Amino acid sequence: MMRLVRTQGQLRPLSKVSSTVLQRPVASSPRQFPTVFRNYSTTPNKPAAPSAPSPPSPPSPPKRSRLRSAGRALLYIAVGVPVIGTAAWYTYDALEAKGDVLHQKRPRRVIGGPKNLVMTHGCSGSVLKAEEIHQNDPRQRLVILGSGWGAVSVINQLDPKKFHVTVVSPTNYFLFTPLLPSATVGTLELRSLIEPIRRLLSRLGGYYVEGRADDVDFENQLVEVSGIHDSEGRKFYVPYDKLVIAVGSESMTHGVEGLEHCNFLKSITDARDIRKRVMENFEKASLPTTTDEERRQLLSFVVCGGGPTGVEFAAELYDFLNEDLVGYFPAIPPEEVQVNIIQSAGHILNTYDLKISEMTESKFKRENINVITNSRVVKVNPTSVVYKDKETGKEAEVPFGVCLWSTGVGMTPLVKSLVAKLPHGSQSNKHAIETDGYMRVIGTPEGTVYAIGDCATIPQPHFVDRVMTLLQESDTNNDNVLSYDEFRTLADRIIAKHSVLKVFLSHLDETFNKYDKDHNGTLDLDEIRAFLIDAEKQCTALPATAQVANQQGIFVGKRINILHSIENDPMAVSQLPQFAYKHLGSLAYIGGNEAVLDMGKGLVYGGIGSEYLWRSVYFSEQVSVRTRLLLLMDWSKRALFGRDISKF
Repeated sequence: MMRLVRTQGQLRPLSKVSSTVLQRPVASSPRQFPTVFRNYSTTPNKPAAPSAPSPPSPPSPPKRSRLRSAGRALLYIAVGVPVIGTAAWYTYDALEAKGDVLHQKRPRRVIGGPKNLVMTHGCSGSVLKAEEIHQNDPRQRLVILGSGWGAVSVINQLDPKKFHVTVVSPTNYFLFTPLLPSATVGTLELRSLIEPIRRLLSRLGGYYVEGRADDVDFENQLVEVSGIHDSEGRKFYVPYDKLVIAVGSESMTHGVEGLEHCNFLKSITDARDIRKRVMENFEKASLPTTTDEERRQLLSFVVCGGGPTGVEFAAELYDFLNEDLVGYFPAIPPEEVQVNIIQSAGHILNTYDLKISEMTESKFKRENINVITNSRVVKVNPTSVVYKDKETGKEAEVPFGVCLWSTGVGMTPLVKSLVAKLPHGSQSNKHAIETDGYMRVIGTPEGTVYAIGDCATIPQPHFVDRVMTLLQESDTNNDNVLSYDEFRTLADRIIAKHSVLKVFLSHLDETFNKYDKDHNGTLDLDEIRAFLIDAEKQCTALPATAQVANQQGIFVGKRINILHSIENDPMAVSQLPQFAYKHLGSLAYIGGNEAVLDMGKGLVYGGIGSEYLWRSVYFSEQVSVRTRLLLLMDWSKRALFGRDISKF
């Protein structure tokens, strides 16, 4: 037996029998451990003949770990899927016909309409006559005026295969107005409250026109628009098949003189101006040259109007002054900062439950926010507000550094002009466009023009004036009284025209017994009149809130989607329901990390955790994930670092 051992690249024999072949150097192997060859002889006494050494086996490849294999597979997927997907998309896009035929060619410039203006479809480079648009695009042309709550709610309900949507608005973004008071003091950033309207329209393939609607030709179905940034004042037409007017409202002035000295809170610009002016007043009040009288005037803040906007602004302003600004301005005593609310009604938040009003007033009293009720503003001077007590008739004056005017809503110039040109007698409201129960503008071609939001209202019924007519229509046996079955017929007719009374007439048996004073099983003329008076009170005008505009927009969006398929079937159209407002509750922030919630029917809440409930509701109402994330970051930033006190 002979044993060979590899040593430093050579084989060294260990027995006397050696071979020159075995003494040759062997190519070194990458293996680091010694290689041992053993040759066993079958004859025990005879030495085994030397045999040629076997060639070294090739080195085996190193084993790959499972983790490395999995990583390489993930890398292939991460790189390959986007590349393959992009290539497939470009291939599909090249082979598939374009969906929007209006972009296949650049049409010629067309002048037309009653005023010989450019006729545009609302998209860049697409200038077509109404007839040409119909020939090239089977979808209906839907034009929406405005970019507020109502307009966005309509957009979110539309089917892109049924409508070609054009939005005309002077602002190219949607503004979340309920949180606007928080933006005036730096609790939230202004960009956290807006969403570009073009981004919302991208799902529909719609178009946005940054312009102002000046007029509407209902006969020819044309909207006259002027560009916001067109210095020459040129106008053009946007044709429509269906038109939705959602232009909002303006603050009501009530004929008060001097409102040019006040600030309003309707837009991003208004919030920025208020914030800048507040900081300017504090900086000026901290100067050594400012007198005591000037300081008191600069640090006095007056809110004209005790509605939700005015109350929330006063609460946010008070928090800002006491939690942030006073700490950075040691020369200003906190007691010199004064916030005043002037309300014409007997309570602030008078549209809420009385418990809410009393709770808010008592909290403001503890925080030294001066609430002046039953008083009407008479005049606004450059540095003071003059108001009159409605009970005593005495006038008083309060100085201000910043005065916010937030008292009701009125018509915009466009709405005023449209109401004036509608048929005589079709419109009687002085504050908004009147619509029927389907949100269609009264006096316009049926089914073509809708109005929603603050600019629209459903006219309230005058049942008492028609009591005899209603009695004759429901009295089938002509006995001048209504039995229970006849009363049910009357109730069904009322609900069909005024669905808001559905709740009021939900328990018809109890209602009948309530007004049957003599308990004879019938309602006479006086009992019917008492019933109609209460029905009128229940059928009040809807408030000008974002909640109402949102529900109206959803209703109109769903309705016109359905009408697109059944418009030629009058029976099916007549069975579509009317708009029914569902009150989901009212919220208001009252400062000091507290909010109030009015759910209706006496259900109110305020106190511990109310602020987070208020935030969660507004968080859920955002129109995009982007704004939700921005709100979370702003609230977190405010909790960690306080509000931003910079002036910009």
